[in-house]
Amino acid sequence: MVFALICLAALGAVAKAAYTFNLKDLVGVVGGGIVVKTLAEPIDKFINEVTLNRGVKSDQPTKVVPIVSLGSGLFVGAAQVSGPAKAVAATKAVARIETTFQGRIRVDILVPIDSENPLERFRRVQGVGVSAIIDVKI
Repeated sequence: MVFALICLAALGAVAKAAYTFNLKDLVGVVGGGIVVKTLAEPIDKFINEVTLNRGVKSDQPTKVVPIVSLGSGLFVGAAQVSGPAKAVAATKAVARIETTFQGRIRVDILVPIDSENPLERFRRVQGVGVSAIIDVKI
């Protein structure tokens, strides 16, 4: 796990120098899904431990899935979802729809979906909610 993150960081430095990409772009495009899948279970357990210790444990099953931008299909992060077991199992990602309200208020709409590639097709998974957002500090 740590090795994968170090490799992604090294690749980000090379890509930034050679192609003016930044590390966030590289992680999002190349490694986002891989990192999320690799770390999903430990992150999920960690979140559940924190919520248990703070007295706000979920009584529903949970799992961590990638967040994908609906406009581009790129991985942009991860989210913990919770809900009925069958619905959580059907959730493959969370679609992120970015918009503005009245031109001044930024709104991020997060929709649990049944596909990791919203460019192909997807359906909302009913009964599932987003219970945590996971960001990586770079």
